[in-house]
Amino acid sequence: MAGEKGRRSAVKLTARGAIALALVATLAGYVLTAVFGVDQIVGAAFLLASVLGVVLVNRRELLSLVVTPPLVFFCATLFVELGRAFGSVSIVQSLALGLYTSMTQGAPWLFAGSALVLGIAWRRGLRDNVRELREELKAGAEVSRPRQPFVPEPEGYFEPKVYGTPRGED
Repeated sequence: MAGEKGRRSAVKLTARGAIALALVATLAGYVLTAVFGVDQIVGAAFLLASVLGVVLVNRRELLSLVVTPPLVFFCATLFVELGRAFGSVSIVQSLALGLYTSMTQGAPWLFAGSALVLGIAWRRGLRDNVRELREELKAGAEVSRPRQPFVPEPEGYFEPKVYGTPRGED
């Protein structure tokens, strides 16, 4: 039993997998909301999928996962509201009003999901990922590249370059 305490979950996701999980769960939440009529299902599904995704994602991919919850929620909402807008007389007006309403209702869930993802990712090692990114960017900026002066070709000058050897007469 002592050996099982230090054991970690064998299931690991890539950042893309965690993002896909959150997107599918949010869309499923919209479907369940339409079926049962309870608006909180969308937010709860988004929150649960976001937390599950950040817990299961590989540690080296935390940085790319942390920034995506707002985008995932917006994309799911846009997809659902676009589907709803196609049945109306004015698609643009219906889409704008539907997006405004859905994003307003989902804002507390969106903020809670983003904060939880950030907090859990920070605990799992997001700080190390940020430090590594800074070091990579700093190392890339320090590399000096030799500058070659720009030498324009004379005006009207064009000479096609021929590669290889000329063909013989066949």
